[in-house]
Amino acid sequence: MTQAKDGDTVKVHYTGKLEDGTIVDTSIEDRPLQFTIGEGQFIADLEQGVVGMSAGESKNIKIPADKVYGPYYEELVLVVDRDQFPTTFQLEVGQQLQVHQEDDAGLVVKVTCVSESTVTLDANHPLAGQDLVLDIGLIEIV
Repeated sequence: MTQAKDGDTVKVHYTGKLEDGTIVDTSIEDRPLQFTIGEGQFIADLEQGVVGMSAGESKNIKIPADKVYGPYYEELVLVVDRDQFPTTFQLEVGQQLQVHQEDDAGLVVKVTCVSESTVTLDANHPLAGQDLVLDIGLIEIV
């Protein structure tokens, strides 16, 4: 049976989960993910995880946080004065905001705490610091 190798275009179904089993993404209800192994279109560990698999085969791989969403950086958590926001603006924990930096680049932050005087914003990726467990199934080598 033919096995996937670098340079092959493949179709896979995947389910990405956190270590506690929380599903963060899946292709099961959608069309399979198609990519060419080794081109760097997706997470390298996913691409290399398919190498050696045959159509119809499934496997489970664990990808460390630093290779997926990156580590969690405390320095990306900012506490700002509440008066930096319009008084009519309703702030809620869990809300995502787009802020503009000095170079006018946009940055998405999450509100993690709101008090009368301050607002805590977290600019880390929501899954930063968490390992990813991927269940992958090779559908086809194209």
